[in-house]
Amino acid sequence: MLASVKPLASWKGQDRYFGEVLPSLTGIFLSGGCSWNRCRMCGYKNDRNSCASRDELITHMNAQIAWISENFSAGEYGLGKIFTSGSVFDPNEVPLEVLDSFGNLFAGKPVIAESRAEYVTEEALSRFLKTLDQGQAHPLTVAIGLETTNDAIREKSIDKGFSFADFIRAADVCHEAGVGVKAYLMMKPLFLTENEALLDMQTSIAEAAPYADMISMNLCTVQGRTEVEQYWQRGSFRPPYLWSAVKVLLEANVPVACDPVGGGFRRGPHNCGTCDKEIVAAINAYSLSADKSELQKVWDEGCSCREEWEYVLENEFSWNMPLTQ
Repeated sequence: MLASVKPLASWKGQDRYFGEVLPSLTGIFLSGGCSWNRCRMCGYKNDRNSCASRDELITHMNAQIAWISENFSAGEYGLGKIFTSGSVFDPNEVPLEVLDSFGNLFAGKPVIAESRAEYVTEEALSRFLKTLDQGQAHPLTVAIGLETTNDAIREKSIDKGFSFADFIRAADVCHEAGVGVKAYLMMKPLFLTENEALLDMQTSIAEAAPYADMISMNLCTVQGRTEVEQYWQRGSFRPPYLWSAVKVLLEANVPVACDPVGGGFRRGPHNCGTCDKEIVAAINAYSLSADKSELQKVWDEGCSCREEWEYVLENEFSWNMPLTQ
C-alpha cells in the first residue's frame, strides 16, 4: 500500500454556498490528467499522473485522499471542494473507485466538484451521492467551466471543446438529480479587447443565470507553459483591469463570486499598482457577503488609473484574425 502523499495543493478558506458562508477545505488532486487538455489558458493540463496502470492510479489518488483525512479533521470545515487537472467525473481521469473514496471522505458535508459538461451523467452523480449524501442540505454542486455563453469565443479564444447547449444539458441532468450547478465564467480570454471582454462577461452572466445556482467570475491570469503565456511574453496579451471586474460585479443582477487570483501582479488582473490591493480586498469581501457596499466604496474613491482604463475601453481594437487558413 502506497504511503499517503500530498495532493497538488490543499487549503482552508471560506466560501458562500447557497447563501451561507461556510468554512471550506479545497483539495487539488493529481489525477490521470485532463482528457481534453487543450484550453489555451489552463496550466493544470501540465499536471498529470505518470502511473503505469489504472490500479496504480487508484492507489495513488487514494493516498492523496488519505493525506487529506490525516491532516484535516472533519470539524475544521463545513464544505469540501474537489479539483483535479480536468474533471472529477471523467472515469478515465478519476476512476469510479476513487469517486467512492471522495464520497467517504466528505460524507455528510456539502461538496463542490469540478467537471467538464460531457462527463456530467446521471450514473456518475448517483454513484457519488450514494456515499456522500447523508441528508445534508445541497449535498453536491457540480462546477462547470462554461467560461462564456458565446460559442464562438469559447471555441476560438479558449478552445474549450463544448457548447453552451452542452452546458445546459449538464445543468438539466444535475437539477433532475437534485444536484446544484456552479458556472465558472472567464473574463478576458485571448484575442478580446478589454471592452469586448467586459461586455461578454455581462452577457454571459445574464444568459447563464437561469441554469446556474451559483456563478463565479474568474479573471484570466497568465499561467506558466500555456498559450496565454506565449502571447503575454510577446506583449500581445494583458490580463483584465480590476476596474472591469468591479464594474461587472456592481451591475450584475445576481450574486457573482470572484476570487482575483494574482490580483495586483503583472501576470494577474491589475490596475496601476496603487489601488489594486484595496480593490482586491473589496472583491473578496463582496464574494462572501454579496453586499456591494465595499465595491461601491472603491468605485466611488476611484484612482488616476481609471481614466486610463476608460481610454482603453474606448480605443482598444481587436486583432484582425483570418477566418480560414
